[in-house]
Amino acid sequence: MKLGIIPLMQRGFTTKPAWARPFLKMIEAAEVESVWTVEHPIMAEDYEPLYSYTEDGRPPILPDTEMCDPLEWLAFAAGVTEKVNLGTGVLLLPLHAPIILAKRVATLDALSGGRVRLGVGIGWQREEYLSIGIPYEERGRRIDDGIAAVRALWTESPATYHGKFYDFAKVHSDPKPARRGGVPILIGGSTDVAARRAGLLGDGFFPHAISPDEFAKRIETMNAAAKEAGRDPANIELTFSASSWKFGASLDLGIMKAYADLGVSRLICVAHEAMSTDLKDIERFVKTCRDKVIARL
Repeated sequence: MKLGIIPLMQRGFTTKPAWARPFLKMIEAAEVESVWTVEHPIMAEDYEPLYSYTEDGRPPILPDTEMCDPLEWLAFAAGVTEKVNLGTGVLLLPLHAPIILAKRVATLDALSGGRVRLGVGIGWQREEYLSIGIPYEERGRRIDDGIAAVRALWTESPATYHGKFYDFAKVHSDPKPARRGGVPILIGGSTDVAARRAGLLGDGFFPHAISPDEFAKRIETMNAAAKEAGRDPANIELTFSASSWKFGASLDLGIMKAYADLGVSRLICVAHEAMSTDLKDIERFVKTCRDKVIARL
């Protein structure tokens, strides 16, 4: 079982080198497998409550939440660490131009020695799409098109892709990722549509805030889609943060085992679960999660 972590997303810490650098050094010393960032380019003051994981449609975001650019933060992390994998959980792919995104991710992967894991999703906030001029209703079709486009740019030279939204022919995009097949892409989202997308297109599946029973149903959908596409479901890696379903679950062996029994091979804890911004407290939390929970799965 791999242990990942999401750092504090809190003003005064996340983008302060004096906090981020020792945090990253600490998790590497504690043999944490990966560190994960999240993305919202903007948060609207008066957003339409479309967040599907709460009854009121509003996400549990505190006033001092700070969501930095996920790839820029991971680039800093790459320079501070040597072994920790670098993941986005998740980047909102339809908000990015695939040609630009492919180059940014490939550069980070090459410089980090193949440590990037690109988690992608479509998000929920209509205002983000409106501000960029992308129709909210197109986000599902755009993520499928975008995944195909970035993979073409990573694996072909020259690359050609003719899709509904993205179109290019005989172009060169360098550098390439460190791995010949490109950066692994994890599909975010907790709906049947997301699970089906993971089965058809994903190297991994990374849902959010669902119970073990609901996760089991999504895995069935994912597996069926993979088989339909002639893919082996066993090759699709399952990642989950139990804290997204129940805050504090990273220290609950029963809950974590329920997800592990489904085939999840990477469980991600959240630094906020330490209930402290002090690095010593976060280190104690990480080691407890590692030794008392992960080691027993």
